[in-house]
Amino acid sequence: MSVYVYPGSFDPITNGHMDIIERASKLCDKLIVAVLVNRNKKPVFSLEERVDLIKCSVKNLHNVEVESFSGLLIDYMKKKRAKVIIKGLRAVSDFEYELQMALLNKNLDSGIETLFMMTNINYSFLSSSSVRELAEHKGKIDGLVPDCIKERVIKRFT
Repeated sequence: MSVYVYPGSFDPITNGHMDIIERASKLCDKLIVAVLVNRNKKPVFSLEERVDLIKCSVKNLHNVEVESFSGLLIDYMKKKRAKVIIKGLRAVSDFEYELQMALLNKNLDSGIETLFMMTNINYSFLSSSSVRELAEHKGKIDGLVPDCIKERVIKRFT
């Protein structure tokens, strides 16, 4: 059974993330969307809320699971018997950082591969931080986040 992991903070999940999730889920038997605890970030949504928002968003994708984790991604990968890390890329600037992380992970465990997926051009501008900023300033987020979470995102900032 092929198990892939798509890690991230997803604060909140966007349609760009969903594009990667939908496409990656077709490449493996099971895709785990792994919400990480990043002590360097101050998330707007709690870990539990982010997991719940993602679960709502992926409910129709039957081979996708959502979990949270802390610690090293490589340790989580071993625990889940996963062999592939999925990373979405919007721009060259994303690639530079993600390449460093992929090389570090490869150094820690040579059996783990990182698969880079280019984002759909329609979402190349989209990030969780841009969604948060739009919502905070009462901007429209239609089409930027899954419909099932849109009202919850808006509500957070009103």
